[in-house]
Amino acid sequence: METTDTAEAAEAAEAAEAAEAAKRTKREPRDRSRTLRKVKVVPATLILLLLTSAGVATWLYFERYQPNRRTDPGVARVVVSAASEGTVALLSYSPESLDKDFATAKAHLSGDFLSYYNQFTEQIVAPAAKQKSLKTTAHIVGAAVSELHPDSAVVLVFVNQTTTSKDKPDPSMSASSVRVSMTRINGTWLITKFDPV
Repeated sequence: METTDTAEAAEAAEAAEAAEAAKRTKREPRDRSRTLRKVKVVPATLILLLLTSAGVATWLYFERYQPNRRTDPGVARVVVSAASEGTVALLSYSPESLDKDFATAKAHLSGDFLSYYNQFTEQIVAPAAKQKSLKTTAHIVGAAVSELHPDSAVVLVFVNQTTTSKDKPDPSMSASSVRVSMTRINGTWLITKFDPV
């Protein structure tokens, strides 16, 4: 009987193994299809994210940054023109039209330099111009861009300035050079520093 019990136990074990193998074979296609789906979804998601990132980077470069458009020769000409006009406006005034001359100059300025100019003209230039009948006229001899960035620039301006006064009616001429720092504010180039060289 021992042999029969052993044989029955062996048969039962074989039957259990066969049943387990059958279950595994039924599960394997499902597990494989799940694995295959995961394998297909992950690269597709990565490719989609990569393409989206590339699109956003391209848009930012061409629509926002555009360094070549913001520092090309045309921009350099605009900056030189703005610095030259601003320099003439700053250094030219007459006692008969001080308020108008100062207003014209202020239209070319921004930032701390505008505040400084307001104070300087009120306390020093206006009283001297009225008292001594000072009249100055500036002429630009030459100007060139020293530094050019998308929203800032430095221009070296060479100026001849003619001055007359009540005491010296004959015009006296002086030549100078100025380092003019410019900043683009709302699309307009304005003077933010004005340093004699």
